[in-house]
Amino acid sequence: MGSTLSGRAGPENVRAGWKDYLELTKPKVVALMILTSLIGMCLATPGWVPWNALIFGNLGIALCAGSAAVINHVVDRRIDTLMARTQKRPVAQGRVGPVQALCFALVIGSIGMATLVFLVNPLTAWLTLASLLGYAVIYTTVLKRATPQNIVIGGLAGAAPPLLGWTSVTGYFEGHALLLVLIIFAWTPPHFWALAIHRKDEYAKADIPMLPVTHGESYTRLHILLYTVIMLLVSVLPFLTGMSGLIYLLGALVLGGRFLYWSVVLMKNSRPHAAIKTFKYSITYLMVLFIFLLVDHYVFYLWV
Repeated sequence: MGSTLSGRAGPENVRAGWKDYLELTKPKVVALMILTSLIGMCLATPGWVPWNALIFGNLGIALCAGSAAVINHVVDRRIDTLMARTQKRPVAQGRVGPVQALCFALVIGSIGMATLVFLVNPLTAWLTLASLLGYAVIYTTVLKRATPQNIVIGGLAGAAPPLLGWTSVTGYFEGHALLLVLIIFAWTPPHFWALAIHRKDEYAKADIPMLPVTHGESYTRLHILLYTVIMLLVSVLPFLTGMSGLIYLLGALVLGGRFLYWSVVLMKNSRPHAAIKTFKYSITYLMVLFIFLLVDHYVFYLWV
């Protein structure tokens, strides 16, 4: 009992290094979030992004996202020890104790919030705080363990970065910014459910009610296909609303068509390791889709 409360995981416990604290922030996930935040900033203005929003906006958003990730490590430390993908995480192995991790989360989260409040604008700060609480508290501590729709409901928090980037520049809401949120919101279920199929046994062992565990793989594959169709339809809205042009539309259709291909392959279960390949492609899809948005935006404004 004492070792559990102290966060130690047995003989593997060693003194934490800076790499352990960096790992706690999930830097690869944060990097993808900052990419979408940066593109939200760029799309919010016809010219170059103001330097204070570019530097301090992304810094504040990254620190708050990292803080939420650290809290996720602490809350999920028992689950992490049961899953091959996560069992070597610093808190799960005891290299960083829960108290130390939470103090680290508090420090970087506070710095991130102060940066946004005083150097960007209060709206972005409060939206970022809402996103942090949505992921670290509502999703991680409640939804993840309560319902197989956890990803659908909790996906809104992870979809916020482009909106945060947009408001960093403008200081107010705008419909086009919400379209960017909607794209990520529609992308999240097929992205995570593909991983959940691949890791179904581990989620079952950890008693996490992911959709493949509660409703079976066939049901989940069907829903991945349906959500992929929704995502593809949503992805053309920036073109239909005049937010972007033909360059983006072509990219969205090609990328979405490839995602649809993988969803059909997964539905038919016609190729080995289709679930993890779909998951990996989904990451590439989102990154490249937002890059198309960025390229289309600046090509248009350079021409006019």
